[in-house]
Amino acid sequence: MSDPAVPELEAAIRAAAPRALAVLVRRYDAFDQCEDAVQEALVDAFVQWGANGVPEHPVGWLISVASRRMMDGWRRDNARRQRELNDFLRAPADQYDPDEYHEDADDTVRLLVLCCHPALTPASQIALTLRSVGGLTTAEVAAALLVSESTVAQRISRAKRLIKDARFELPTAEEYDERLAAVLQVLYLIFNEGHTASAGDSLQRVDLAEEALRITRLLCQATGEAGEVAGLLALMILTHARRDARTGPGGDLIPADRQDRSRWYADEIAQGTRIVEETLRTGAVGPYQLEAAIAAVHSEADSVETTDWEQIAGLYRLLEKVDPSPMVRLGAAVAIAMTEGPEAGIAIVEGLADDKYLGEHHRRLSVLAHLHELAGRPDLARSNYLAALERTRNTAEQNYLRDRIAHLIK
Repeated sequence: MSDPAVPELEAAIRAAAPRALAVLVRRYDAFDQCEDAVQEALVDAFVQWGANGVPEHPVGWLISVASRRMMDGWRRDNARRQRELNDFLRAPADQYDPDEYHEDADDTVRLLVLCCHPALTPASQIALTLRSVGGLTTAEVAAALLVSESTVAQRISRAKRLIKDARFELPTAEEYDERLAAVLQVLYLIFNEGHTASAGDSLQRVDLAEEALRITRLLCQATGEAGEVAGLLALMILTHARRDARTGPGGDLIPADRQDRSRWYADEIAQGTRIVEETLRTGAVGPYQLEAAIAAVHSEADSVETTDWEQIAGLYRLLEKVDPSPMVRLGAAVAIAMTEGPEAGIAIVEGLADDKYLGEHHRRLSVLAHLHELAGRPDLARSNYLAALERTRNTAEQNYLRDRIAHLIK
């Protein structure tokens, strides 16, 4: 029989680990050594906290233990590590001031910015963020990203080597917005992969989506519930609130127009709506805030038919001005089809056919098929569903597309 205290212990360790790592990286500027020391401290924490309970200051406990591990290593190689040892001695390991780290927002941002440095590839940024900020093991990161453990280990190793060799520093005030945008993009990518997996048997990876949510909450606490950080958090909350209604008992995909909306989490929708309403009043509006506003309007409706499509179309027009990307245009096509008729939406989607990334993507083909179906063209709908089926690697999406094709043949 499993110990009921274990999940709570794991949650406490996972929450404390990235915060401790952030403080150590700020103190000692040695990312890989700090991470190794924290990992060693986590082994001790699992044993001691399991036996004695979680300490009053778990972050401080980890910082003290990890710092001593680092000092031991430096002492074993004193000549080469004399400078680091002197730095360490100026900040005694056994002393921890809770005021130095009051759920330390600045250090959370620092660590996220470091993991999402633009010199790293997106794949490395995601892996390093999940490992260092998310607190996942290498095996857990590999499972989350549906790649081998050796692949993840190589990505993380390369990323840490780049960080060490390049001596990456935090951005200047002028660079901050650009670097924060990279952080938000990585979190958005992690969440989207959890919301709709790019491959595999399951439509969603709820654990991955919730990890992205948890990290985004940390970032939002660090920066305050305002601006694009709050917008992304609201978007995630509102989107994730529909998770249980998106699949049937066998894991089959249920489209929005057939979902049982009583299975949407009303408390999460209320929270996400509150956040987006507050952040929209803070000044300049960015794409995540507008996407969250669109999600909020969807969440207010009892059905697709009662959805305020005029408001959604208007929000998409604003979104296209601040983010004129093909994916935004594709989303706008559906709203325009609902307000102006399917032909208007089809024209937009067909206009994306030559796009380098979206032209042959199964999402564009699925939307085009759906709009042709609404327009009463079953043959064109079926051919586009077939094309989409050939291009998706997600089993739940494949099964849904097969169902639509079968329905159109009848």
